[in-house]
Amino acid sequence: MGRIAVAAIVSMWVIPVSILVNRVVPDPYMDEIFHIPQAQHYCKGNFKSWDPMITTPPGLYYLSLANVASLFPGMFFVQAVSSYLEVCSTAVLRSTNGVLAVLCSFVIYEIITHLRPALDDRKATLQAVVLALYPLHWFFTFLYYTDVASLTAVLAMYLACLKKKYQLSALLGALAVTIRQTNIIWMLFVACTGVIDITLADKIDDETVEDSYVSIRTNDRLTSTSRVTMGSNLRKRKSDGAVDKSDMSMPRTSTFSTTQKSGLLDEMRAIILTSWHMKWEILVSFSPFFLALVCFVAFVYWNGSVVLGAKEAHAVSPHFAQIMYFSLVSALFTAPVLFSLGQVATLFRSFWKNRPLGFFQVLMALTACFLSVHFFSLAHPYLLADNRHYPFYLWRKVIKAHWLMKYLLVPLYVYSWFSIFSILGKTRRKIWVLAYFLATAAVLVPAPLIEFRYYTIPFYFMILHSNINENRNWLLMGVLYIALNIFTMLMFLFRSFHWDHEPGIQRFIW
Repeated sequence: MGRIAVAAIVSMWVIPVSILVNRVVPDPYMDEIFHIPQAQHYCKGNFKSWDPMITTPPGLYYLSLANVASLFPGMFFVQAVSSYLEVCSTAVLRSTNGVLAVLCSFVIYEIITHLRPALDDRKATLQAVVLALYPLHWFFTFLYYTDVASLTAVLAMYLACLKKKYQLSALLGALAVTIRQTNIIWMLFVACTGVIDITLADKIDDETVEDSYVSIRTNDRLTSTSRVTMGSNLRKRKSDGAVDKSDMSMPRTSTFSTTQKSGLLDEMRAIILTSWHMKWEILVSFSPFFLALVCFVAFVYWNGSVVLGAKEAHAVSPHFAQIMYFSLVSALFTAPVLFSLGQVATLFRSFWKNRPLGFFQVLMALTACFLSVHFFSLAHPYLLADNRHYPFYLWRKVIKAHWLMKYLLVPLYVYSWFSIFSILGKTRRKIWVLAYFLATAAVLVPAPLIEFRYYTIPFYFMILHSNINENRNWLLMGVLYIALNIFTMLMFLFRSFHWDHEPGIQRFIW
């Protein structure tokens, strides 16, 4: 078991399902009618041509060229441009996402094992495979969309940052931005997590040592002589500038349970003070991220907008209800954990223990959520007119079923966010959780259109740091994902229909 096993397992469904999709739907569908012809222009060497209906940068097309070149390397040597164009078919271009999906599962496994080094290899493999089945990611593996490439680049950027390879991380971040421009937010988030890790590293070590010593004293596992020996050894390593974490009896992620003693303001103060003392080190390490940000700002100024094409249909709008939808959708996709009786009881005990502050927080969250869904609940014309997308039916059959329904869903939104904060707070610092929430809001709030695939990247950041240990929960989520994947793929392939006002076959899609 391991990274190779994960890649092999993912390949076992990517290859046959890709073949099936290309046989049943051989022609470009939905957004593919824009992306595939554009990629084929690049195959001709025509890099100046651009479809004004495409909103995202050309990063996916360059990755497709690399994929085609790896599949047909002889085309370059003989300079057979016409033949090279022929191999840039719909099926071959779609295979780019199949390759990236396998690579993404590899990256997911690496992140899991880095965050939880004590995790059993089989458990890590199970978790990576289940996450590769996440329905929004799984479905678009078989179509020529930007989602799989975007997720892979962002997670690879994050993995490089976790391993303190900041220049490589910034380079991968720049690649992610060329695939989808909103990834600039995730690049900034990753840079923030890197700064947090650097500036609070010593604080984590101190609290780990203190908590381990207290745990040992409580359980009376050491004699007084060995306590003295341990203390002197720890002080010696401390004077050398680092503490060997391998000597700690607790796994890495469990150290964050002790850090919850510090408040958000304490963490912010520690980051600011430490950053000032380490300003040159931080400047050198994270200057590539700043350079990428400057280039992005210059591009937005030159372009006049964040999106490239169809600017009128994708104008920035204050869609605060979007983050409410994200919380509920993400909670439902992790229902065995976030909607379990144990999680409900844990949240209730937490609020009861911290009363009246806990109940005040709930009241404020309910108020903010009510205001968001009342004043900032938008219905994009695409959402109302296109019955091929599942959000179309959820909007009409659920949210618009009755004028009270959008308000009745507010408690579920609030519960979902508090539940997400709860599971993240067990392994991450408060400042990390705040940065995650702000990044998620920065990506989703300006988006006027309800698209579940916009939730993919923040979902993965959430689930990768949730520290769900029980195999039973992962198996339940795996069963849920497989059931949804089978349903959505069968609907897409075999429940086609026709529009009266437009020729062609129409299909249901996420």
